[in-house]
Amino acid sequence: MPARAPSSVALPSSATIAPADLGFFSALCGAGSLSAAARELGITTAAVSKHLTQMESRLGATLLSRTTRRMSLTQEGELYLEHARRILAAIDDLQDVMSASGRTASGLLRVNATLGFGRTHIAPLISSFVRQHPKLQVQLQLSVNPPPLHEDAFDVCIRFGPPPDARVIARRLAGNRRLLCASPAYLAARGTPRTPAELVRHDCIGIRQGEEAYGLWRLSARRGRKVVTEAVKTRGALTTNDGEIAVNWALDGHGILMRAQWDIARYLASGRLVQVLPDWDTPDADIYAVYPSRVQGTARVRQFVDHLARALGDDQPTRTTAATTTKAAAG
Repeated sequence: MPARAPSSVALPSSATIAPADLGFFSALCGAGSLSAAARELGITTAAVSKHLTQMESRLGATLLSRTTRRMSLTQEGELYLEHARRILAAIDDLQDVMSASGRTASGLLRVNATLGFGRTHIAPLISSFVRQHPKLQVQLQLSVNPPPLHEDAFDVCIRFGPPPDARVIARRLAGNRRLLCASPAYLAARGTPRTPAELVRHDCIGIRQGEEAYGLWRLSARRGRKVVTEAVKTRGALTTNDGEIAVNWALDGHGILMRAQWDIARYLASGRLVQVLPDWDTPDADIYAVYPSRVQGTARVRQFVDHLARALGDDQPTRTTAATTTKAAAG
């Protein structure tokens, strides 16, 4: 009697995953609700619910816990979504590489950026980019903190500071410094600090972002041939995770702020903010485009990153693989 083939070779049709299910479930989870997914997919809410129920029946597992007002992924749903997105991204990558030698950007481009910088700079650049590439679809997600590098939810992440992971490509887009600043009214009332040590006697506006130690400001200055570094534990009454709010508090005279140059340059130029301790440097927050190596050959990623580099200042930046222990900051 011939040996039986392994059961994994010929699964019954009731246990198979239809290719269309992957895109459907990814769209459903991205929409956030059955009704929102129905509008996005151009079908009725009842049809969305029926499709989901059929999927779960074939799989023998519940993918979403849902009520009339909200839905959430089950453990099985999280696993299914992770693999679905990876498979869909791989299909897009293959299509991109194989079509027209990758000269035309097309397909879905998933971008992540921080709230303030994404809203002010990345969103307008996406707008100009899609005008040049009408076959491209772009999903932009803004977040306070950058997503973990091991997740496969994005094609390109815009970060401040090089990421500490050698498995991704980090392309420097533009230089960017963090500066200390305060309003003229605050400095007139409280005085201007002359050394980092004097910061402990001032109100400092705190920003909780990224993985950096909260409230610990590191400043360095060259003294002859040596570089002196001082770490100051700051304090103040106001703290936020939103950089725009922090800048507005500084403008209102509530204290001294450390903020990326791109965010405060216009206020320094107008005099609404004044740089504090200009002879002391803070850690750089250069702007990087970070993406997994699997997408670096695709037209949509390559041309989008080139577009960002031209617009943000470094027309021919060096492509590097990040291999540093420096923590990436949210900026």
